[in-house]
Formats: sequence, C-alpha cells, structure tokens
Amino acid sequence: MSFKAPSLLFADETGNILDFPDLEMVGASAGRYLRPHPEEWIPMPPGSELFQLPDRLPVGYDPATASIRVLDRNPYTGSPDIRAVAAFVAPAYTQILSTAYQRLPVAALLPLFAYTAVGWLNEGFAVSALRVDEDPRQDSDRFDPADIEKNARRRMRAGKANRLIQHLGKCALGYSCPAAKNYFLERWEAPLPTSPACNARCLGCISLQQGSGICATQDRIRFVPTPAEIAEVAVPHLQYAPRAVVSFGQGCEGEPLLQADTIAQAIRMMRKATARGTINMNSNASFPDRVGFLREAGLDSMRVSLNSCRPAYYISYYKPKDYNLETVRSSIRVMKSLGGYVSLNYFIVPGFTDERAELEALSELIEQTGIDLIQMRNLNIDPEWYLERIGFQPDGEAVGISRLLEILEHRFPELRFGYFNPCLDPGA
Repeated sequence: MSFKAPSLLFADETGNILDFPDLEMVGASAGRYLRPHPEEWIPMPPGSELFQLPDRLPVGYDPATASIRVLDRNPYTGSPDIRAVAAFVAPAYTQILSTAYQRLPVAALLPLFAYTAVGWLNEGFAVSALRVDEDPRQDSDRFDPADIEKNARRRMRAGKANRLIQHLGKCALGYSCPAAKNYFLERWEAPLPTSPACNARCLGCISLQQGSGICATQDRIRFVPTPAEIAEVAVPHLQYAPRAVVSFGQGCEGEPLLQADTIAQAIRMMRKATARGTINMNSNASFPDRVGFLREAGLDSMRVSLNSCRPAYYISYYKPKDYNLETVRSSIRVMKSLGGYVSLNYFIVPGFTDERAELEALSELIEQTGIDLIQMRNLNIDPEWYLERIGFQPDGEAVGISRLLEILEHRFPELRFGYFNPCLDPGA
C-alpha cells in the first residue's frame, strides 16, 4: 500500500510560506535526514506556530530520483532568497523529528524554541509529532483572552501589595505564560516562582543568558517573595481550583532549592490552611538534604530536569556549580524514600534522546531510582548548536522517539508518560 507523504514547505523573500509538491517533507535526527513514516505525522495541533529559519535552506526528498535534495531557489520564481520552515508544536505534544535544513555559513543562532518538522498534506499543515498527554490544561481553545485580561487585572488590583501576584500578572499578560493564565483563571496548575538565583548555567536557560549570543525569552524574577506572599497565591488555588497543583520552579526563575527555608515556611502555611491539592517543585535536584527537608515540610512531588542521563552530556548542558548527575540521583532517591512522587522533565532532541546509549542510561536511572513519570518535553534550543556545544558524538543507532516510548513502556509497565505535573489528590 502506498501512502501520500506531506510535501515540502519553504518561505519566500516576503515571508510567505509555500508548499512544493515535487518534494516530500523530511525531518532531521541529530543531523541525519529521514523520511517520516506515515504514523509519524499528524495534523498540526491548534496553538502551534510556524517559523521561517533565516539562512537555512529547506531539505526534502525527491521521489523522482529517490534522493535527498536541498532546495536552494524558489521553484516558482527562481529567487535564491528562500528559507526553511519549522513548527513550534503546542504543549502536550512531543516532536518525533526536527525540521530538516542546510545551514549557510552566515547563519545566526536560532532563538530558544523547538523546531519540529512540518509539511503540507490534505490542505493542511502536518507535523512529525505525537500527543503524549491528554490533559487539556494548556490547549489553546481553553484560553479566552478577555477572561484572562479581566481576571488578571482584578486580581492584581486586589493584591497590590503582593509582589508575586504582580509578577504573575506580567507573566500572563506580557509573556502569555499558560501556567500564569491558568492561575488567573483559577484552575489546574498555578506557578509559584520564588528564586532569582541559580546554581546551574544551562545552555538553554530561558530566563538568563550571558555571553551566549542568545536572547532570553523572558525576565527572571528579581526578588524572593515572602512565605506570606506565596501562601496568598497558593492557598485559594489549592482550596478551590479543579485538579489543583501549585508549582515552585518556573521558567521565570532560577533554582528553587536555593530558597528552601522560604519555601518550607510557605508550604507549612499552605498545609495549615488546607490539605487539598498537590504541592510540586520543578528542580535541578542539586541538594538532596533540602529535598528531604521540603518533603518533610509537605512537598508532594518533584519534577527533575534532565537533558541526558550520560554524565558528560549532562555536565556540558547544565554546567552545574558544585553538584553532578550523581547528586541528582541522590535527590530522587531521597524524595522516593520519603514517599514522594518524582517526575523527569526529560528534554527531547530527536537523534540524541532516542540514541540507544541514552536509552540504556535512562533505563538504568529508572531502575535505580523508581521514578514515577517521564514528561516528554521538547528542548527549546537551536538543535545544531546544542549538539555542538555538548560535544555530541554519535554512539550507535537512534531508535526513534516513538520506538523509545514503546521500549520504555515494555521495560517499565508502571512508569507513566506525559507532559504536565499531575494532580495527586483524588479529592481535588
């Protein structure tokens, strides 16, 4: 049986995005060009965005010659001003292949987004991705801009003295942060940014970039909220929001474990007011003793960010100060030993994450620590720059992102997969 494949997309000199049916869409896997299988593309989800990539030529598959072809001119006008196109897929979706392109020598670094392969099929855009979480908490059709604006302005007026509420207002109205929007819509997961400092220097940090040539996508919080300010945000949300989660450790802050004393006081205030909902922390897991301290204070779950379970690649990405991957393992063990729930915020880069050696390293970590959930999050970074900076050297086959999931599901039947921090309270 033959399948119709998505056709190649390109952008012209005016920014118009066009398709070229003579070439099929291909994707990239750590620099290798691959034709996606029919099960590896879906209609582009609502809420996704399209990007044109300056100084990067589109790459497609020519069925007439059965070969990969770089498109260096507009096939309709002959203009050499042509650009590759990528999709930034909506939350809850994980990319299977990155967009395929050939970078020109003058090309600048790409901004901090994920660049997913996209083509044109059946009068619509198609992306190489899969939905990994059915939770609709960040689906684009769940956000009414008028309601967000009204609720945020109302709450900011009522909480003029609370710096954290004002900060979240900027996140919702200025940066369009879905978590901040959900806070003002009084539902699901609400953010609790707390720490202006960090003990890592991540290549892809979205709130602080120094000397990288990359622009941070948002401002980092500049103050440490008081426990009372945090509780004023968190307590009503825990008490009344459906599937209530409150989370320390946001994209607009550094490492929350550096503010463990403040957070512990805030957690105790929350739990004195209500036992409902889930208190979560997104963390680099760099202080096992503080993880235990916060778990004993009432922290329910911890999500640990990882780009790789191989020490050299982990260190190259995070550039941690005074901790390492073994410290991270220890923190996970501490949280689990005290009955806490642990997720991995696992950064997905096709061709790297699904490499057999990485799969085995991840499997070892799962066996040693007993983590509960892997959140399959696309790494927002220029993929070529990322692989260059971490010193990636291919080590065996890449099994594919879909196959990676199948293997892990078979090896670890109790392990969950998703995209969001779950609410652990059945009564919420």
